Amino acid sequence: MASRIPTLQRFFYSHYFFGGVRHTVGIFVPVLVLGGLLSQYHLGIIAAMGALSVAIIDQPGGPRRYRTNEMLAGIVLGTLTVAVTALASSHSFLIWLSVPALCFLLSILTVFGKRGGVIGFACLLLMTLTMRTPLGPDEVITSIVYSLMGGLFYFSFSFLLSRALWHRQLQQTLSVALFATADYIMARSRFYDMETDLEADYRELIRTQSTMIDMHQAARDMVLRELPKGHGHNDHKRIVILNLFLGMVDLLDSLVATHTDYTTLRRELPDSDALIFARDALYKLAVSVSRIALDISRNKQSKERSSVKAELHAIEYELERYKKCGFNQEQPEVYALLVQVLRRLRNATRVVNSMADQTLRSNARLSADQRLDKSITRFLTRNELRVGMLTSNLRMNSSHFRYALRVAIAALIGMTVTAVMDQFVANEGMPPSISAHGYWIILTIIIVMKPGFALTRQRNGWRLTGTLIGCGLTFVVFNLTGNVNIYLAVLVAACILGNSLVQLNYMLAAIFNTVFVLLGFHFLTPGVQFVISERLVDTIIGCSVALLCSYILPWWEHGFMASLSQAAKTANQDYLKAGLRYATISRAQRSEQDLLPADQIKLDSEQAEAELAWRVARQRVHIAFSNFAAAFYRMMDEPVARQENVPELNHLLIQNHVLASQISAAIPLLAALPAVPAGIRQALDSISDLLDDKDATPPVSIETDGELATLAYPLRQMIKAAQLIRQEMRGLAAPTPSANPSQAPATAAP
Repeated sequence: MASRIPTLQRFFYSHYFFGGVRHTVGIFVPVLVLGGLLSQYHLGIIAAMGALSVAIIDQPGGPRRYRTNEMLAGIVLGTLTVAVTALASSHSFLIWLSVPALCFLLSILTVFGKRGGVIGFACLLLMTLTMRTPLGPDEVITSIVYSLMGGLFYFSFSFLLSRALWHRQLQQTLSVALFATADYIMARSRFYDMETDLEADYRELIRTQSTMIDMHQAARDMVLRELPKGHGHNDHKRIVILNLFLGMVDLLDSLVATHTDYTTLRRELPDSDALIFARDALYKLAVSVSRIALDISRNKQSKERSSVKAELHAIEYELERYKKCGFNQEQPEVYALLVQVLRRLRNATRVVNSMADQTLRSNARLSADQRLDKSITRFLTRNELRVGMLTSNLRMNSSHFRYALRVAIAALIGMTVTAVMDQFVANEGMPPSISAHGYWIILTIIIVMKPGFALTRQRNGWRLTGTLIGCGLTFVVFNLTGNVNIYLAVLVAACILGNSLVQLNYMLAAIFNTVFVLLGFHFLTPGVQFVISERLVDTIIGCSVALLCSYILPWWEHGFMASLSQAAKTANQDYLKAGLRYATISRAQRSEQDLLPADQIKLDSEQAEAELAWRVARQRVHIAFSNFAAAFYRMMDEPVARQENVPELNHLLIQNHVLASQISAAIPLLAALPAVPAGIRQALDSISDLLDDKDATPPVSIETDGELATLAYPLRQMIKAAQLIRQEMRGLAAPTPSANPSQAPATAAP
């Protein structure tokens, strides 16, 4: 972990646990009302199933408006799914026709992104639970009505709770993003430790950065939709949250948007105390950010801090000592590297202290340099929903179409296996049907199967392990006590933890969900040990079918890698162009304002627009890089024979990261220059040409006088990164021989 904050403490104050409690209450209230008060337990279970499907859609994070629309869509589609499944449940031909058809139609909703996939899964869960037993005409109407009522109840409950606890949800979402930031800072601190492996450090850095970017975007989508309105007693809360978020973004700019040549530092300064002090300073900053995150989630003031003054003074002393020895003249770029490290640490320390101060202010004011106008909406995630997105994917070369087809085939195979098992245990001549417990096979299939092969295989292992442990724990509980009240307490706790851990640890979620379901069956039917053994057998069969079908019309990750790498390169190109435009306008604006009195100087609208465009471009770089990195690591989990162009893609991943970081470091320095020297201008032109896949002639030398030494290093790194990106992109475009299974993936150090 990135700090001394206990993992359990982080979890219990997070929106994951809060969401788990919200789900559990929303699911159990229909059972308590209809079952406990009206003694209609079967109706309560049906309503709870409808509530459960909407609760799955109601995931932590994301704008309230989007979640509201998604839950409403889930209620409509879920009710239609229940109607179709219930009507077909008592007819063998119809159930065999409707289940695969529903599996296909609901699985292809992944074309609308992650949230579309969640809605489809929630409806598939309703389908599976509805097909458990054949229903008569009256029972069909009852299932439809009470399932709809359960979904509407949970929607109303969640909507009112979100309105009442909007500030709490903002705090928890921001806290999760800050914890991810602390993890990233800790990952960066390891680069200054001579005892660690640079390749392993860099792999971990990319993983933590990808996670952090996702958490930051979730916080951004919520915070920027709850801006201060200029009136009302809640404005103080909004201002504090917004200032903390802006501080987190500043910290991101200080640390993520920079890159240090750690290889050079380790080679040139292997015994330098400056590296040790930098490592310790980053570690303490990670601890401070974690404490701020925990205090925000607990709605407390952040008073305890880890001071890094000693480390900063020690680095200053080391720099002065190097200067006296003439090191700054012998190795000006290495010395400039250390100066950059010190400046970033100072800036990060200032930002962290400012964030801690924000939690102490009773009369918070919005940061003066922030312009909260309509342009801020450019940073928000937009959900684009078009019918054409669905119809255009009804083709065999669509990964979404193939996935939906795989799920339908897997469901058909699962039903066939169930029918064979029924025939084996039933009387001769009984028509094939879905057994009372065979639906668990279908349930396992839809839970385990994911669009990517690697994720399906991963889920298989987690699901099997979780079910096995969950069955064992339930068996132990039944043998330790016969107290029904204890069973109920364990059931509620398992439901909360199962819902809370789905996004954090799927195997633990599978354990608690298995305990929850088995205890639920205990309250409905006797024969507990038989139910436990049957659940385990059904899970093994379902996982086996899912894994087998994942080889049917697979879509391997390497099919996406070319477009994702191109998207990362394009994002960097746009980032560089936006940055150069901002630097040019800033220099021109400063030249004009130097001639004006101080009281007449004002921020030019063109300069403000250019800076905003640069920040938006930087956000897009982070998102493109995160998508590229996530897909690359998913590909590395697939069979080796299906891993194509691994060295090239790995180098592209690293060099795109280096390029984006150095652009972030260079643009503010360029904007501060009174004029751009010829060598630097030639270097910038060469970088642009290389990214455009043109021939370029980088300058032999770049000006390094005074502060220009600080700019020379990032420009050299940008040229090198652009050359390597051009080389590797051409390598991807050229025809390559089939992958060698014995070839180990290469990971270069930064």
